[in-house]
This record gives sequence, C-alpha cells and structure tokens, in this order.
Amino acid sequence: MRYNLLVNANETGRAPTSPIILRGPDFGPHMFLADQKLRLISIFDDLFYDRSDLDILSPSMRNHAVSMLNPLGFKQISGTVLEHSASRERCFIPKFHALGSSPFHITLYTPKNEDDFYILTPTQTACQIIDGYSHDLAFEKIETLVKKQPINLRKISDHLEKKKNCTHRLFASAIGELLSIQNTALKKEPLRSRRALGRIL
Repeated sequence: MRYNLLVNANETGRAPTSPIILRGPDFGPHMFLADQKLRLISIFDDLFYDRSDLDILSPSMRNHAVSMLNPLGFKQISGTVLEHSASRERCFIPKFHALGSSPFHITLYTPKNEDDFYILTPTQTACQIIDGYSHDLAFEKIETLVKKQPINLRKISDHLEKKKNCTHRLFASAIGELLSIQNTALKKEPLRSRRALGRIL
C-alpha cells in the first residue's frame, strides 16, 4: 500500500484521497483507472472493432461500472451520475449524442469538476488522453491502455484527420505502431480469452 500511495501522489501532484485512486488502477479485467490526472475510468468494450462501430457504453458496461463503484461508497443519483457520500466526488457517464459524432467530443456537453471522474469506453478514453497530453506521453499512456483494453484505433484515425492541432497530426503517424502493439497483445493472455461484458459466447 505504501508503494501505491507514493505512485499516486507522484502522478497527480497531490496526496491521494479519492477512494477510486486509492483502490485503483485495476478494478478487475473490465475496469481500469486509465489516468489519475484526467480522472478517466475506462470500461472494457471488445477485442475487435470495425471503424464504423458505434462507440457507446452498453447497459452491461454501465452496470459493471456501477457494481464496482458501489462498494467504494458511490451511489447512483441519476442515470448518468454516481456520487460518493463522503467526498462528494462524482462519476459521470457522458451521454451519446449523434451517429457519426467524434469520440473526441464525448465529454463536450458533460462538464465536471477537477476531482470528478468520467466513465468512458477505451476509445473515448484514448481520445481524452490524446487531447490532454503531449504526443510522447499520450503514446505511452495509450500503449498501456491497449494492452489492457483494446481500442478502436481506426475510428480514432478517421477523426484525427479532421483535427489540425499538433498532437493530432503527430498521432496520425502513430496509429500503425499502436495497432501492431494491440494486435500482439490480443494474441496473448489475458486478452486472448477475454469476452465483452454481457457476451456469453
């Protein structure tokens, strides 16, 4: 526990007090605190994607997040918000807005406070990381993510082409390398035998 506290304090720049940070980053095979600073919780989606797949949290993914957060003191106060009874930290599940919308825009209409969290798909999580960090640091964090929870890299690539800031331009050339890293991880355990939430076969 002492080691975890030191790691948490170093990454966020302040001593950890959040029950999520103290418990994380791994919450079993389907839930991962992907970034402490940006407060991003990623819920495992699937192993393989088509670039045209909808990128939304399914009911099974939502229910899993709630079931993991309830024992930490979070209660669901609406369909898309959980709140901690003591710290008043909240976890937001941003609403899906429109077909064809960019995964980079998922939090656009769901503002949060500094200590609150977003609950996202792995692809949405990666987009927040790309927008939140330098290219090198974002690549490092997404490399860690794809080894735990594959993301729809081709969908991200499609939306990177429409962005003009420097980080997005740099990431366009990194998609191929991340795909290779992800494909290698998919051939090994624990990912090889993992199944999407709600899927029996």
